[in-house]
Amino acid sequence: MLNNRSDGQKLYFGAAHFMERAFDKIGPYVTIASLLLAWELAARLEIVIAFLLPPLSIVLTRIGSDIMSGQLPLDVAITLYRTVLAFGLAAVIGVTLGILISRVSWIRWFFDPLISIGLPMPKIALLPIFMLWFGLFDLSKILMVAFSASFQIVIATWSATQAVEKELIWSAQSLGASRREILRQVILPAAMPQILTGLQIAVPICLIVVLITEMIMGGQGLGDSMLRSARYVDSPGVFAGIVEIGVLGFCVIKSMEYVRGKLLFWHSETSAGTTF
Repeated sequence: MLNNRSDGQKLYFGAAHFMERAFDKIGPYVTIASLLLAWELAARLEIVIAFLLPPLSIVLTRIGSDIMSGQLPLDVAITLYRTVLAFGLAAVIGVTLGILISRVSWIRWFFDPLISIGLPMPKIALLPIFMLWFGLFDLSKILMVAFSASFQIVIATWSATQAVEKELIWSAQSLGASRREILRQVILPAAMPQILTGLQIAVPICLIVVLITEMIMGGQGLGDSMLRSARYVDSPGVFAGIVEIGVLGFCVIKSMEYVRGKLLFWHSETSAGTTF
C-alpha cells in the first residue's frame, strides 16, 4: 500500500515537473501569439482605426512583398553588418580593457573615473561629435555603436575578474604558474560566465544604437527604411519595420544564447540545461 502511494506521488510530481518545464518553454510563444491575435482582431473590428493600427495580415503581406523585392534582405544584411562589426569591436576593446583595469593599478586609476562618468551617460548624445570626427557614413555609425556597448562589457569583465576566488590564484602560484598562465588557465575560465553575460547585454544595445543611427543618419538599413515609411505616412510600412526589428532582435539574442552554451559546455549551467 505504501509503495503504491509512493509510486503515485512520484508520478504526480514527475508530471507536474514536466508540465512546468513545458509551460516555461511554450508560455512566451503563447503570449506573443495571443498579442498578435488581439492586434488582428482590434484592427479588423475597427476598435482602432486602420491608419493607427493596420491589421497584422496587411503588415505580413507588406513584409512578404519587401522580401520578394529584395529590399528587406538588403536592409537586414546592412543592419546586421553594422551590428556585428560594432559588437566585435566593443567586445575586443571591452574585455581587454576590463582585464587590464582589474590587473594593473595605474590603468584602473586612470579609467575608473571615466567609466563612472560615462556608464550612466546617454552615449547617443555624442553622435554629432562622431559625425563631425568620422563623417556621415558607416565608420561613424560603427564607432558610435561600439562606444555605446563597450562600457557594459568593461564593467562585466572587470567585476568578473575581480571576483575570482583568491584561493584558485594562490593554488596556481604555488604550483609555479606564471602571471600569463594564471590569467589564461584560471582567471578567464572562472570569469567567463559573467563576461558572457556582459556580452549578451551588449548585443541588444548594439542593435538598438545601430537602428537609432540609421534613423538619424540614413544610409539604408532597417532603421532608415522604417523612418522613410513614417515620412511618407506609410502606416503598414512602419508596423512592418517594427515586426522586422522584433524578429531580428529575437534571432540575434537567441544566437548569442547558443554561442554562450557552446562556449560554456564545461560549465554547470550548461550541464544543468539552463541558459541566461
